[in-house]
Amino acid sequence: MATLGIIGAGAIGTTLARQAIAAGIDVVLANSRGPETLTATVAQLGARARAATPEGAARAGDLVVVSIPLGAYQQLPATALAGRVVLDTSNYYATRDGHRPALDAGEITTSELVQQHLAEAKLVKAFNNISDHHIPVLARPPGAADRSALPIAGDDPRAKASAAELISRLGFDTVDAGPLAESWRFEPETDAYTVPYCADPDALRTAWAQLAEAVRSGTTPQMPAADPGAPLPAARLRTLLAGTSRKLTADRLIA
Repeated sequence: MATLGIIGAGAIGTTLARQAIAAGIDVVLANSRGPETLTATVAQLGARARAATPEGAARAGDLVVVSIPLGAYQQLPATALAGRVVLDTSNYYATRDGHRPALDAGEITTSELVQQHLAEAKLVKAFNNISDHHIPVLARPPGAADRSALPIAGDDPRAKASAAELISRLGFDTVDAGPLAESWRFEPETDAYTVPYCADPDALRTAWAQLAEAVRSGTTPQMPAADPGAPLPAARLRTLLAGTSRKLTADRLIA
């Protein structure tokens, strides 16, 4: 692929932009506030990056990453994304995105919801279960003994193959978790969500508990130190995906 479109210039979006550029892929980056607000970010990314509107990033990308809060998914340019392979990194947090009864009840997954809006796109769930700071830390070349794997899910086999090829160039193996209906297996607080990539999983669990308490009490949480990361092989990821239970909003520590 020649160009990756990225809609969403937050932590995951900009991290993936850096990884793509390091892999020799041009990047077109967009946010909701306009390309002029990305001048400094693009300058830091270098000559392979440019800013555009969400429509421009959608049309420029051979593949497109969507990395925005779930609550804003209806702002995605459905027409411009028609026919594109779209990597959806979204997670549902009701306290941030507003309660959505179908998600709260487990009647639908987050990516199925996004796919309904992007009806003509080929959606693949990816990059939602790993912390942004672990992406560059754990990325490895193909064949490396300590290469980590990421789960993907989607309803179109060719789209999943294209996503897996991109993810490999960005430094990770992939494990196919099935269709979008099964993407709950790596949504927040399931067994495959963020913790397995940590060198100190207990510290992350403690941070979650502290964050949950801060949300309840209205205080400012103390951010944990960046974890150095630990490789997650594909075989271990498959085991975690197969054995996890679904975490509905009411079951989660951080809702």
